[in-house]
Amino acid sequence: MRIYEAIVKGLEGIGVGAAFGGAGENAAGLMLALKHSKAIRPVITRHEQAASFMACSYAMFSGRLGVCFATAGPGAFNLFSGLAVAMSDSYPVLAISGFASRRWTGKGALNETSGVSRTPDSQAMFAATTKKSFLLIDASKTCDVLEEAVNTAFEGRPGPVHIHVPEDLTDHDVSVDNFRPIDLRVKPVLPDPARVRDVAETLVEALEKGKKVLALIGFGAVKSGAGHELKQLVERYQIPFATTLDGKGIITERHPRCVGVFCDSGHSAAWRAFLDADLVLAVGNSFAQHATFGFRDDLFADRKLLHINIDIGEIDKVYKADGAIVADAKLAVGALLNKMSDMLEPGEPVAREAVDYSDEHILHLTGKIHPGQMAQALSKRLPDNAVVLADAGAHLAWLGYYLQIAPGQNFRKPGGFGPMAGNVNGALGVKLAHPERTVIVGCGDGCYLLSGFELLTAVQYDIPVIWIVFNNAEFQLIKLYQLQSYHEYGLVDFNNPDYVAYAEACGAKGYRVETLEEFEAALEEALALGKPAIIDAHITRLALPHYSASPEGVVAGVAEMIAERIRPD
Repeated sequence: MRIYEAIVKGLEGIGVGAAFGGAGENAAGLMLALKHSKAIRPVITRHEQAASFMACSYAMFSGRLGVCFATAGPGAFNLFSGLAVAMSDSYPVLAISGFASRRWTGKGALNETSGVSRTPDSQAMFAATTKKSFLLIDASKTCDVLEEAVNTAFEGRPGPVHIHVPEDLTDHDVSVDNFRPIDLRVKPVLPDPARVRDVAETLVEALEKGKKVLALIGFGAVKSGAGHELKQLVERYQIPFATTLDGKGIITERHPRCVGVFCDSGHSAAWRAFLDADLVLAVGNSFAQHATFGFRDDLFADRKLLHINIDIGEIDKVYKADGAIVADAKLAVGALLNKMSDMLEPGEPVAREAVDYSDEHILHLTGKIHPGQMAQALSKRLPDNAVVLADAGAHLAWLGYYLQIAPGQNFRKPGGFGPMAGNVNGALGVKLAHPERTVIVGCGDGCYLLSGFELLTAVQYDIPVIWIVFNNAEFQLIKLYQLQSYHEYGLVDFNNPDYVAYAEACGAKGYRVETLEEFEAALEEALALGKPAIIDAHITRLALPHYSASPEGVVAGVAEMIAERIRPD
């Protein structure tokens, strides 16, 4: 058995169903091994960066290992952006890349990255962007290395790993004669009973004294599948809850205890509930920049913080916790609920009408589509099992505010690393991980133009994803930042292609829509189509998303920005 055949067989054994990569001589053996695989579907992308994003998204909601690969040198280096996403957003991803023949180390061979004689040091570069990077130096160690790599990817807080495969190990006379199945040992991160007791006592004391408690739920809770336990907790003790953008829908956003999304582009009801809270129970949160109004120092000045996170490194990283449980969110919340149930009776039901932002009235006076109204229309037509992915840009704020997500559906933004076009490409990985689910991308035209050529990949491999392009022919978020910071803007306008013609040239379906009614009709058709589709939605430039630099509201946020500008140095 040749080395790449052994690697593929090992990955088959742990349930990998797809692998995304770029073509290249150093990856040629892996491409052939994947061609003959009966279990792993290979996807050759137009650009290796897209492959790394797809591997992240394959792992995003499935919990399975995402796999990407590339040839040596430049192809391998194109994987870095996706590995950075996997690192910041906790996706178990394995990257496999070629490595120049070690017989020629230091001679400047094609694609050499040994770090010798003015060649790039890929071992150092991959070590800096993964939990661990391996250089395979002995074919007989193939299964040992692969096993250690995949277990490292899943261990504790998941993340990316990498394996270099030198070209000389792919020679005809090199074989893996000791193949064995890979033993994947995914150990749950269990809560410490003492920490659970301490947090339970703090919560119970607050509730008994009539203190106001708010649950703040992040993506870590979504990843762990903690929705059922969280719903039981907030309903038993009538605790209002807000979510981060990536926590949307873990409990239906139409739940009477839901106060909306807490972030700088979130809902004022969530801001008010946070400011009113005496104690915040944060579950699966990393307290990212936009979720904390730019890491505000005073965010927890007048309230206690109880923090549940799988990674001890997240505890006290941004805000000092008054109590913490380091564990998988589902296990931690379940244990917390059990402990509290022994200490405190259920709370009296509190009547509260649920807020539905997909019905909120939007005043719109211009001719082109209002992006908020388009998000509302999408919300009403979203299939029960849909996944909606947003990319980096102003469109994210519209979707985050107006799109209503329920259990069974998912929403995801680009994450902490925040690459543009990450989800434009990553959507293909989500669809291959969940072929039964509808996958929709909401993206700015700037994001789509960065790498929308992977539409060809979607068509070639029959991966039916719908891209909704928020078309206003400008980098709107950058423009707004320029105006705020410099009082002028520049170099933010660009021309868009004819997306309908482009889609048809690629073998996909394209729609151009200029009214809300046209968008609704195109969406209905695209949902029933079963093939890749682009909806080119021409939106107004005049609408501005909800935003505040302060949780006290827009006026307070503006005042703070003005005060900062006139502050003497």
